[in-house]
Amino acid sequence: MGAATESAADEQSRKSALIKQMAFDCGFDLAGLAPAITPAGYHHFLEWLNQGYAGEMSYLERRKDAYQHPEHVMSSVRSVLMLTLNYRTEDPPPVTGTEARVSRYAWGTTDYHKVIRKKLKQLSRLIREAYPDCETRGVVDTAPLLERDFAQLAGLGWIGKNTLLLNKSEGSWFFLAGLLLSDELDYDEPHQSSHCGTCTRCLDACPTDAFVEGGTLDARKCISYLTIELRDQPIPHALRPGLEYWAFGCDVCQDVCPWNRKTPLSREVAFQPVETYSPLDACELLTLDETQFRERFQSTPMSRAGRAGLLRNAAIVLGNRGDASAVPALNNVLNDAEPLIRGAAAWALGQLGATETLVNLNAQLSVEQDSTVRRELQQALAEIEKRSK
Repeated sequence: MGAATESAADEQSRKSALIKQMAFDCGFDLAGLAPAITPAGYHHFLEWLNQGYAGEMSYLERRKDAYQHPEHVMSSVRSVLMLTLNYRTEDPPPVTGTEARVSRYAWGTTDYHKVIRKKLKQLSRLIREAYPDCETRGVVDTAPLLERDFAQLAGLGWIGKNTLLLNKSEGSWFFLAGLLLSDELDYDEPHQSSHCGTCTRCLDACPTDAFVEGGTLDARKCISYLTIELRDQPIPHALRPGLEYWAFGCDVCQDVCPWNRKTPLSREVAFQPVETYSPLDACELLTLDETQFRERFQSTPMSRAGRAGLLRNAAIVLGNRGDASAVPALNNVLNDAEPLIRGAAAWALGQLGATETLVNLNAQLSVEQDSTVRRELQQALAEIEKRSK
């Protein structure tokens, strides 16, 4: 009986090691196994929702119960294989003139979801070929799974003060993905300790003071949320200067993290930067119609913001940059079909304070029907008059 038990344990250990090796063969950088349980961070997640920190991301509230256990994603799940895929490439060039910054993960030609799903399908196929009775389901960002909690449980790192998973050798420049498995496997030791120490660089550097405290982010103030998730609303006035030069996403809390100083470069071809995406020409962005926007961005992460959202962000960047050469581009979208763009352009013109724009602002005000945009136009006119005194 003892020999049989030992043999079964050995087989389980071999299976676990083989599955991890398959993950590496598919191109993933880190792999760790965790049991399918209620993650320790679930109650923190509920409290975070109760505080309203999710903002307009109502899908999190709707699915909050499903995050309690991976069985709500796959009923037969017994194990969770957590995986990372590095996306760090070159360091960002400095932005000048009317240029805008884009988060590193969106510099490539292809949305990372597509890249990771392809690898997950390949990995699932390999596992099923070796173990036909093993059911699998890949997860990347969209299913109700607390990926960071399971990654910590699988020994891949700790959740830092900036709320991101940190790994000593990989830093935080990676995507997380999960593969749910119906087989019981050998699990890695959870990562118990934090290596952030007394460092608060990420908290101190946040331009919009989005961190309530270490480990708690008020998404409503986060630049990534404001430029991507808040797609159908104006960005609150008080937070616009904090966007600085970010048109899509934000990397500030990762840029300053000491654990990201020596992280390796990504081998993934799809993540290599496109020159025109890093940085973006904010003035040129304002010339794109819907068809041109889709042609350029539909296969990239930037499509998530939509034309109205990305052009709104570009206008705010131009207002923050203070470069008078942006005035013609902003004037040209004062009568755009999207209220979100018209309002942001008006605000930016007010920040630039160019008196020659008064005629255009007044002309648009005389025909503007949207009450929110009318307020933006009125405030812009008042700002220019104030600056001209």
